[in-house]
Amino acid sequence: MLPQQEPHTRLWTKAFIVLTVCSLFLFLNLQMLLASFPAYVKSEFHAGDLMVSLVTSVFALTAIATRFMTAFLMRKVKRNVLLYIGMAIAAAITGMYVFADSIGSLLLMRVGYGIGFGMASTIIPTIVSQIIPVKRMGEGIGYFGLSTSLAMSIGPLIGLNVMESSGFSMLTTIGMITMLLAFPLLLLSRSIPAERAKPSVQISSPSEKIPFNTKLVLPAVLNVILAVTYGGLLSFIALFGESVHLEQVGLFFLFNAITIIIIRPISGRLFDRKGPAAVLIPAGVCVVASLAILSYTTSMPMLILSALLYGLGFGAIQPSLQAWMLRSSTQAQYGMANSMFYNSTDLGVATGAILLGAISAASDYAIMYRYSAGFMVMFLVVFIVVQLNKVRHKKTVLSQ
Repeated sequence: MLPQQEPHTRLWTKAFIVLTVCSLFLFLNLQMLLASFPAYVKSEFHAGDLMVSLVTSVFALTAIATRFMTAFLMRKVKRNVLLYIGMAIAAAITGMYVFADSIGSLLLMRVGYGIGFGMASTIIPTIVSQIIPVKRMGEGIGYFGLSTSLAMSIGPLIGLNVMESSGFSMLTTIGMITMLLAFPLLLLSRSIPAERAKPSVQISSPSEKIPFNTKLVLPAVLNVILAVTYGGLLSFIALFGESVHLEQVGLFFLFNAITIIIIRPISGRLFDRKGPAAVLIPAGVCVVASLAILSYTTSMPMLILSALLYGLGFGAIQPSLQAWMLRSSTQAQYGMANSMFYNSTDLGVATGAILLGAISAASDYAIMYRYSAGFMVMFLVVFIVVQLNKVRHKKTVLSQ
């Protein structure tokens, strides 16, 4: 029989498991519809690529604004109440999408969904980051983030297949049911704290401001760049598949999920032991190679290779960036760190949808994915330059 872990180092608590599963349902709801919206909007409303990109970007920008509001509200309102409200809004709007009769009404619904999703996606990771032992932060975020990455991988696959076989109405129904599945888990679990956890740095009053942590800027910028590439995949992979006459292009997300599942726990432990450079540099190279291969893809084997490489890179980078931000923060700053992480993700997705949409409109999807690979080259350059400057600075300080 294995020895029982000390409470302060125990990772797999009831609260951790429940919140991880709820995060899976939340992001599965998002991802099932996100990849299917572009094709739906094009066929239903005869919209161009730039208008299609608004469906993604409007939601993402609304979620960003909502997270700032939620971070403030969490100091005044019980987190459980805010979580239930956010998830209820997201579930209700998911079921209402089918009633949109114009681009305007659909975009309005996307704003409403962004509010609900922004609330829920701020509160869940904030609670999780406060119950993970600090010494196991990389590992804990790696496992917790697996829920997000799995949703990002299998969600689009499910969505595209349901859309093709049963239509948009069935897809919205399945999406709403997926979100509603989280409520029984949250209601039955009594181990999730409703109030804000006691911070390691005591705040004298709920209205007192937490100082901005400048150490979060670099990982947040890197996350924006990474998310730009994902925005291009979500918004245009289905349309790219049509342009190169590839059926079942949604399989990209299935094979992407395979390597994500493999790499997540490994990258988390590697981050804890070796730091960000050991993870981000090789993973960034994998993403560059994936997008370059995708831009030349004309067959299923090339698509699968691209997907496997993207899963390796994306699955290693995202949790490492989040763990890096949390390890650079005090417990009182966890809300800020998680907010910046998810905001930078949504900002990148929105930017990617608009910018890469403009590129595809002016050229084609293959060239667009080559530009996307260029963004990941920028990711590597920014990270390596900053790391080299830190090394030079340390050497200068030591030599004085």
